[in-house]
Amino acid sequence: MNRRIDYYDDPAAPAPNSLVPSVNVVVTNDAGELLLIRRSDNDNWALPGGAIDLGESIPAAAVRETLEETGITCEITGLVGTYSDPKHVILYTSNSEARQEFSIVLTARPVAGEPTPSSESREVRWVPRGEVESHHMDRSMRLRISHYLQGHGPHIG
Repeated sequence: MNRRIDYYDDPAAPAPNSLVPSVNVVVTNDAGELLLIRRSDNDNWALPGGAIDLGESIPAAAVRETLEETGITCEITGLVGTYSDPKHVILYTSNSEARQEFSIVLTARPVAGEPTPSSESREVRWVPRGEVESHHMDRSMRLRISHYLQGHGPHIG
């Protein structure tokens, strides 16, 4: 089984061998709920997102990744921040890629679709703000969501 393993400030982490620009998207509905996925590769809850493809803009990648992982078409509305902490290393066991974190986190609103799992997401659901903390997720994802919920302008890190 192909896995994603997140390391943070861990001496046992593999040395990074790639840096891949990626996006995550905080999609909120009219009730203020956040769209979360339960990842297939590590069983953690997360915001939808993924790598930006060559020839693709940041917003286009965000819309594409959200649709692929959740079944929801969204419209980008803002910026939560940038995340590039070299202490966060992500190992993909399928090809031994060890990525240094590099993510741009955007906000969006849904415009069409219904939450639908994909090969990358076991579950997709709208989660009330007060219930986000009860979902198991990596510290980096929790930090991104926390920055969004606190609303303190774009995080640069």
